[in-house]
Amino acid sequence: MIRIHCKKLHPEARLPKYATEGAAGMDISACLDEPISVEAQSVALVPTGLALEIPPGYEAQLRPRSGLALKHLISLPNAPATIDADFRGELKVILINHGKDAFEVKHGDRIAQMVIAKVEKVAVVEVAALSETKRGEGGFGHTGVEG
Repeated sequence: MIRIHCKKLHPEARLPKYATEGAAGMDISACLDEPISVEAQSVALVPTGLALEIPPGYEAQLRPRSGLALKHLISLPNAPATIDADFRGELKVILINHGKDAFEVKHGDRIAQMVIAKVEKVAVVEVAALSETKRGEGGFGHTGVEG
């Protein structure tokens, strides 16, 4: 098991935590002095009061929580959001409200999930042509939707 160092930037910040034994993502909580209203069809930047030290070769991915998406249409517009291993600033979460009503975020609310993923570095090589495949340039729904 790898270790992620986590520094509390605010005394009331909550450390990331797995909600269940089988959870892939750790819950990330808001760290607020007062509630934030995410207005309908708007975004808000929500602080967590935490800074991370992620080992080289890994990244943290922030993802929406399914319950917030289903019940309140709250998501992350850049999901999965990447937190690079060399970033040492405060972890903040961009929330988007796709709903018709404002959504209030309070201190301690679990607003996102964080998954730690291995990252492979690659070398980019410029070439004049790419190898042929059966799919070719087909994309954006070229196979249809019917099963």
